[in-house]
Amino acid sequence: MADDIKHIGILLFPDVEELDAIGPWEVLSYWTRTWPDDGWQVYTFAQSGGEVVCAKGLRVRVDHSEADRPGLDILIYPGGQGTRPQLHDEERLAWVRRRRDDGTLMTSVCTGALVYAAAGILRERAATTHWKSLDVLTQLDPTIDVRAEARFVDCDDVITSAGVSAGIDMALHLVARLAGVERAREVRRGIQYDPEPPI
Repeated sequence: MADDIKHIGILLFPDVEELDAIGPWEVLSYWTRTWPDDGWQVYTFAQSGGEVVCAKGLRVRVDHSEADRPGLDILIYPGGQGTRPQLHDEERLAWVRRRRDDGTLMTSVCTGALVYAAAGILRERAATTHWKSLDVLTQLDPTIDVRAEARFVDCDDVITSAGVSAGIDMALHLVARLAGVERAREVRRGIQYDPEPPI
């Protein structure tokens, strides 16, 4: 079974928005640990490994560096203020394009979509991001069909989602896409994700 394992990597970086990464982690780690025979594992990684300080101060020690990570079948690119310098970091954008070119399923949460837009991989596609950054998405690439009201947008090899909690919805969609709707329902029930905002 080990040779058949596929991997989902959640990229972390300084000033990443906590729930953008931890929300999908909750969904995907519950799924992969509870049903290992589905054949997937999830891990966190950062460029240099070690510890990442997130946007609100949470410190996370990642599983891997870019150099020692396992395979990467699916990339989850969270958002947060830490994405802003990356929009002009050609080395980072080239890395994103290489992941797309090597067949990785590219997913994003919140303003992670801005990095994808800056890298050119959302060209002439439908996409979404945090509501405060919808205009930035258009400015980065006017060819993007911006879906302002969508929780997530699945364009086959690229999936973008709106802000913060929408990443949980996107992760459940991933489970449904990879292991079926019934499995996704079992995961949702298992983590008791039943949004009923009190206000």
